[in-house]
Amino acid sequence: MMYQFLTDNRAELIARCRTKVAQRSPSGTPGDELDYGVTVFLEQLIKTLQVETTSEPMRSRKVSGPTGGGKPVLSEISESAALHGRELLLHGFTIDEVVHDYGDLCQAISDLAFERGEIIDVDEFRTLNRCLDNAIANAVTEFGYQHDSALAEKQAVALNERLGFFAHELRNQLCTATLALSIIKQGNVGLSGATGGVLDRALVGLGNLIDRSLAEVRMTAGMPVQNKLYSLADFITEIKLSASLEAHVKDCVLTVSEVDPLLAIDVDRDLLLSATGNLLQNAFKFSPSHSEITLNAYAVADRILIDVEDHCGGLPSEDAEKMFLPFVQEGADHSGLGLGLSISRRSVEANHGALSVRNVPGSGCVFTIDLPRHLAAATSSLAVDDA
Repeated sequence: MMYQFLTDNRAELIARCRTKVAQRSPSGTPGDELDYGVTVFLEQLIKTLQVETTSEPMRSRKVSGPTGGGKPVLSEISESAALHGRELLLHGFTIDEVVHDYGDLCQAISDLAFERGEIIDVDEFRTLNRCLDNAIANAVTEFGYQHDSALAEKQAVALNERLGFFAHELRNQLCTATLALSIIKQGNVGLSGATGGVLDRALVGLGNLIDRSLAEVRMTAGMPVQNKLYSLADFITEIKLSASLEAHVKDCVLTVSEVDPLLAIDVDRDLLLSATGNLLQNAFKFSPSHSEITLNAYAVADRILIDVEDHCGGLPSEDAEKMFLPFVQEGADHSGLGLGLSISRRSVEANHGALSVRNVPGSGCVFTIDLPRHLAAATSSLAVDDA
């Protein structure tokens, strides 16, 4: 009888499985927990085989579950296999290793039976396969459920953190704007004074925060890019209008180059406006007052380049790429979410372009948007498109 063979050789089978499991296990994983699924499953397999030799063989289904494999059902094997799958996830195993655990025991039984000349009949092998199917199905199901739950919890925490930062920044800017407006409404100060400047800065900050957030939503949600051919000159003119206000608020000088009217870009305007606008916002944010911020758009061969040069003082070369990571903020001013450059790069890449940064030691940085070049022969202006 197979159950007698398994009972007599229980220690040897467990030892062989322990050796295989240890070879795959992460360092420092407790051996007793690695053995738990195999040892308990072996006991349940023996119990199942014993019951099937009685006058009521179907009672074994309470121990090992029905035939079918792959559909988890309530049984002793299902409960212990689910626990085993959960433990393996906690110890850093992969789903492949969950399956290997049970495969190790099957292989150990087959090898040892061959070595000892033990004959196992077809029905007993069918029982073994049924038990393995149900154990693997439940272990894998629980492993996947716990993995998905842990991932969902991690994502929820990250999302809540980002929403918290966003709400905090939004509240600060809104409170500042509301307070400044209430003071102006009292009639004691004018719009052109210092309080008016506070109101301007708060409104500009609100607009920037909302623009970045909308761009991030589009990138994260994978919404389709809506490309259209635009005059590069018109695009730079629109950027200049909004950036000029921020330059005034930040007490900086904005210099914008002349643009060849024959140049055009085939882009999703909203995404590229957000990306370019964010580069300018960063330039004003990290450059001292009275600095010159330069916006330069031109063509080189089959590419169109848009440069934004600031006077932040420069940065170590090894930190250049780190600036594009989410939640990374360089410089002394840590207001904002630290998402702007990450969103800008994704927005530019969505337009078949590239965003890079070049350090100018002791001076600042030059951010460059690199896009495919087009001719402006059939372009529509931005103003017409908005009409």
